[in-house]
Amino acid sequence: MLGSYSADTQSFLKREKDRFDNPVAYEFGQGIEGIYEALLHGMDRDKVSCFLDRIISIRAIQDFSPSRAIAFIFLLKKAIREELEREVRKNGISEELIELESRIDGLALLSFDIYMKRREKLYEIRVNEVKNRVSGPLRRAGLISELEEKPDPKKRKH
Repeated sequence: MLGSYSADTQSFLKREKDRFDNPVAYEFGQGIEGIYEALLHGMDRDKVSCFLDRIISIRAIQDFSPSRAIAFIFLLKKAIREELEREVRKNGISEELIELESRIDGLALLSFDIYMKRREKLYEIRVNEVKNRVSGPLRRAGLISELEEKPDPKKRKH
């Protein structure tokens, strides 16, 4: 996950672990720890969503593309396969490994949903900021009434 940042940022994120000095590294650590536990012990969707959100919300704010924001989930498969390479060659792919990879795929899909919700919220905030910035000067200029929504004649009150 840290590989998606510049060398300076990687160094800082690795070095500073204090919650207040480096809240990003802290949130990443808490999220990864929770994801790890969820993968090993089964996944409660709501609980794992909270852990994924800790990471993905930061990456969404940082304007990562969706693929770049959640790529770390797919890299879990690679890391596990590299760790178990000798055993997989010797014994073949076990049912447990297939199940674990299926859980990782589920995490990836859930991560994408979380990313999209976060991005939608950011766009909503940006739109509201623009509306607020524009409405003040328009109101002072007396032009706001021209832009306000006019009642629909088809929708009459009875």
